[in-house]
Amino acid sequence: MDIKDCVAVVTGGASGLGEATVRMLAAGGGRAVIADLAGDKGEHLAAELGGSTIYFKTDVTSEAGVAEMLEKAVAAFGRVNVLVNCAGIGVAQKVLGKKGPHDLVGFERVIRINLVGTFNVTRLAVEKMAGNEPNGEGERGVVVNTASVAAFEGQIGQAAYSASKGGIVGMTLPLARELAAYGIRVMAIAPGIFETPMFDGLPEKAKETLGSMVPFPSRLGRPAEYAALVRSIIGNPMLNGSVIRLDGAIRMQPR
Repeated sequence: MDIKDCVAVVTGGASGLGEATVRMLAAGGGRAVIADLAGDKGEHLAAELGGSTIYFKTDVTSEAGVAEMLEKAVAAFGRVNVLVNCAGIGVAQKVLGKKGPHDLVGFERVIRINLVGTFNVTRLAVEKMAGNEPNGEGERGVVVNTASVAAFEGQIGQAAYSASKGGIVGMTLPLARELAAYGIRVMAIAPGIFETPMFDGLPEKAKETLGSMVPFPSRLGRPAEYAALVRSIIGNPMLNGSVIRLDGAIRMQPR
């Protein structure tokens, strides 16, 4: 699928990996819908990028909210044929810590936003994609979900986060198999340690220490590198049903 032909919804598109993806789409001649709760950031990014980009305040866990966002996207741009799910949260809490067991509300919140939210937007977006006219390859849509290396090597304190990202990994192939009948591809990216708002408060020395854990290149990943992989997935019709690690060969240690 050509970027110039894309109308893409990007959840979490106001910052980090999502923002880089929105910028990549706009630069490539595509159109993007920023679906995020970060109102000011989303509005400012849409204003900066111009008419090819619009912002809708969206809670990915809300069925009604996501449905409304998709209706507005179709009304604005005529269709939706790409979805990139970047919305998510990360928390660190031990299952059994000094203050007692992991709180259930916190665990459920991570699962609800990261996993249920991803599934919620996916299920409603592919309904729109299924009605698109197929391109020359028979494609009607592409879904790119964001997992994490924590799905494979979760560290101490990452039980909730790893479970949420492991769920995204686990549903990649079943989704791709089912949606193949509609000409919709489904992929997932599992980033390693990336420069995202999660690390904004860290001093440079701490970021360098984290980056040194990566075999090569020994640095934090750049959001633009995530966006470049999204572009490759969109453009290559044989990429389907797989999870691609984007991690510089890092294998996370227990802590």
